[in-house]
Amino acid sequence: MFSENSVVGLTKLDGTITPFEFNQACHDFALKWSTICHDHDLPPWFWVSCLNSPFISSHDVDGYLSLEKMCILRSDKIDDNVVSHAGEEERNWFESKTSTEPEILATDDVHYYDFHIVYSNSYRMPVLYFRGYNSDGQPLTLSQIEIDLPANSAKVLTESKWTFITQLEHPYLNRPWYTLHPCGTNELMKLLINTLSKSEDTPVRYLISWLSVVSQVVGLKIPLQISTTHRS
Repeated sequence: MFSENSVVGLTKLDGTITPFEFNQACHDFALKWSTICHDHDLPPWFWVSCLNSPFISSHDVDGYLSLEKMCILRSDKIDDNVVSHAGEEERNWFESKTSTEPEILATDDVHYYDFHIVYSNSYRMPVLYFRGYNSDGQPLTLSQIEIDLPANSAKVLTESKWTFITQLEHPYLNRPWYTLHPCGTNELMKLLINTLSKSEDTPVRYLISWLSVVSQVVGLKIPLQISTTHRS
């Protein structure tokens, strides 16, 4: 487990974050998100405590952030002319369940996604885990997930030197989930942290900066207010 005394701080600029900072960042981020999610018709991020988990002794952090049942219209069912005009804006498939009009969609036309932000003891940074499934709960294959990704994701994943999609055992649930592998992410975070002013150099700003990058790969909507609203 960790304590406040374990904080080293972001000022070391090695691209990592301590367990205490991660815990603090997650709670601050969930609170910040809750103040704007209703305006954007988005479900909440919430903290899942694993204090009673039999596996908790192997973790430095006693839980993770969760965003559940984001609903998307299957890419192979989308009329390109209806969704967007060519060249006007990048598609963003991930929306809240309530923002999609269920009365006009067949249940076979939607996919659901759960996202978890988990602290990696090995890499000392957040890692995004996710899974997709049909309305009947049947898990999506990686090929199905790749179809749902934004149009630029394939290029990002091919050219990127900091991440790739792989399937790993979820550290807390002990079931296979897909994840954006964190190899090289610390180098990316060092660059991002260097762009922060001293007043912005906080754990929650680290988490927001990290999520603003990884969310683009999976097409997860991050409201602009999250990035522009600073912690007081």
